[in-house]
Amino acid sequence: MKFKVTNWAEYETGLRRRGGLTLWITPEALAGWAAPRRKTRGGQPLYSDLAIETTLMLGMVFGLRLRQSEGLLSSVLDMMGLDLPVPDHTTLSRRAKTWKSSAGGGER
Repeated sequence: MKFKVTNWAEYETGLRRRGGLTLWITPEALAGWAAPRRKTRGGQPLYSDLAIETTLMLGMVFGLRLRQSEGLLSSVLDMMGLDLPVPDHTTLSRRAKTWKSSAGGGER
C-alpha cells in the first residue's frame, strides 16, 4: 500500500515533535539532589544517590558513555536554569559499580 501525504504542515510538526525531550524534576528531587552529610570519618560525598542515578539513567536511555552523560545532564540543567552540581564521569564510574536501580523490576 502507498499513502500520499496531503497535510504536510501537520506531518512535519509531528516529525519534529518526535525529537523533543521533556524532563520534569520534582521539588522532592531538587531537595534530594545534594548528598546528605556523612556523620562518620572520611570525606563528604558531593552527589546524592539520586544525582548519580539520574545521570546513569539518562546515559542508559540515550546509549551514552559516562563523559557524554555528564555533558548531557549539564546542558539540560543549564537549559532549565537550575544551578545543581553534575556528577563527573570519574565519580559516575566509581559509583556505577555498586549502583542498583530504585526504579523497581527484578533481574532477568
